[in-house]
Amino acid sequence: MTVAMAVQSFSLSLLSSRSFNSSSSLSSVPAFSLVSKFSRFRLRPRIPLLQCQYKHDAILEFPGVGEDLPLDYDERFPKADPSDRRRAGVLLHPTSFRGPHGIGDLGDEAFRFIDWLHDAGCSVWQVLPLVPPGRRANEEGSPYSGQDANCGNTLLISLEELVKDGLLKKEELPKPVEAERVNYSTVAEIKDPLVAKAAERLILSEGDLKNQLEEFRSDPDISSWLEDAALFAAIDSSLNTFSWYVWPEPLKNRHLAALEDVYQRKKDFIDIFIAQQFLFQRQWQKVRKYAQKKGVSIMGDMPIYVGYHSADVWANRKQFLLNRKSFPLLVSGVPPDAFSETGQLWDSPLYNWKAMEKDGFTWWIRRLRRAQDLYDEFRIDHFRGFAGFWAVPSEAKIAMVGRWKAGPGKALFDAISRAVGNINIIAEDLGVITEDVIELRKSIGAPGMAVLQFAFGSGAANPHLPHNHEQNQVVYTGTHDNDTIRGWWDLLPEEEKSIVLSYLSITEEDDISWALIKAALSSVAQTTVVPMQDVLRLGNSARMNIPATQFGNWGWRMPSSLIFESLEDEASRLRDLVSLYGRL
Repeated sequence: MTVAMAVQSFSLSLLSSRSFNSSSSLSSVPAFSLVSKFSRFRLRPRIPLLQCQYKHDAILEFPGVGEDLPLDYDERFPKADPSDRRRAGVLLHPTSFRGPHGIGDLGDEAFRFIDWLHDAGCSVWQVLPLVPPGRRANEEGSPYSGQDANCGNTLLISLEELVKDGLLKKEELPKPVEAERVNYSTVAEIKDPLVAKAAERLILSEGDLKNQLEEFRSDPDISSWLEDAALFAAIDSSLNTFSWYVWPEPLKNRHLAALEDVYQRKKDFIDIFIAQQFLFQRQWQKVRKYAQKKGVSIMGDMPIYVGYHSADVWANRKQFLLNRKSFPLLVSGVPPDAFSETGQLWDSPLYNWKAMEKDGFTWWIRRLRRAQDLYDEFRIDHFRGFAGFWAVPSEAKIAMVGRWKAGPGKALFDAISRAVGNINIIAEDLGVITEDVIELRKSIGAPGMAVLQFAFGSGAANPHLPHNHEQNQVVYTGTHDNDTIRGWWDLLPEEEKSIVLSYLSITEEDDISWALIKAALSSVAQTTVVPMQDVLRLGNSARMNIPATQFGNWGWRMPSSLIFESLEDEASRLRDLVSLYGRL
């Protein structure tokens, strides 16, 4: 052992009992106190005391080489850092719960799932973005194509909870709808009128709930985005156009007189819109508090980009790369990848990072504050876009004609840290990952990701293989963009299958879903997340999304034959593995 290693080891053992206040200096310590601390070892004043600084600037002292150590020396062991705790979780979006109205919601089933997670030894629940999903053509309920970056998805509001609040009558509830998949247009027809009715009754009511609504609306961290979102929705509902780009010029360009006129004419709509957001917020925070009580951290998901037809772009157009007529100059996407030979064209407008930096990144600070209000931690989708982003001309039909441009880098996160404080983010660093992306992620201390379905077939150096994982990382069996393990396995080439079987030391007869779950949980990565579909060993029909496609996604729900109370065996099996690999 080197001298440096010995000093560090010894300083760790003395951390708990040999520390001065961090504001102390050596000169402020009386000489006799240094001697008296070691008087039982007959230390003479002329023997120098070795001192060093460790965590939190604590000053540690101990005798020089060859001198006696304290009598309890062999009982002083290093203490585990709570921030290094290993943990496990499950990915399951609330829309996938069972429920009586064709979609999962924030009612009883959400609480049952949290109980199930707790029983399974899991301490993380990952959700997809909670924003209102896309309802227009080709969006098919995508939480990554929402109309607003900060609003909540009101289709998740539980009608039964509104009955408990006295905002709906039990006889007003619709007949149960048994649907194996979510049909978003059908769900909207059923739930939208009832949620609006509950919001209207809340506005006309008196009492504590009404006071909470007023407090919600007057909160500056809420009103800074909610008022624009409500105004945008009011205009959009009355004009019913495909894009705000074709709105009448006074509304498109936000002339004050035109906006005031809309505000007066559509006041009832705006008030109801805001009340609906309050109802979502209230139900979600009730779920979140219950999760915290059960020791479950909710991991959210934030798309890096926002849609063009949104209050975010309409009300903040200087923050985006638009031409003089407010149409996008460049749009988002990625170059050719494993999901598409021509790349993926996302069509979201790109940020004007120079303008954002000049403005102190206030748009992002507001967005991060909202995320902290909803989640305990959150994943930022397409993190690599902060280092370098793929820019495609807005008139292009395929993404491969784009080119790389420099992102804001660490300057953005420095500004966020100064304004918001510490943020618990996970960097989705999948796809084309260059050196600058890794450097940026590490510079802000954010964990990256590894996905086991990407691990096999390209050699031992593949970063997704468990032996290449890092401690500061989140490992998945698959994400919402992947097939289920069973679906992946069924389509995997035989040569690659043999690699998987050899690496995991299993045979064709073994359960591939649980074999991969075990591999993920055994990883050195601090956090493991497993999609619920893999826990249930479901096939391709349970896949949530196929990237670069527009239809048939986002509709998966828990099978009607399964309720969380019936999944005791799965919870027990998961808990055993979580315990085995130190993730309880």
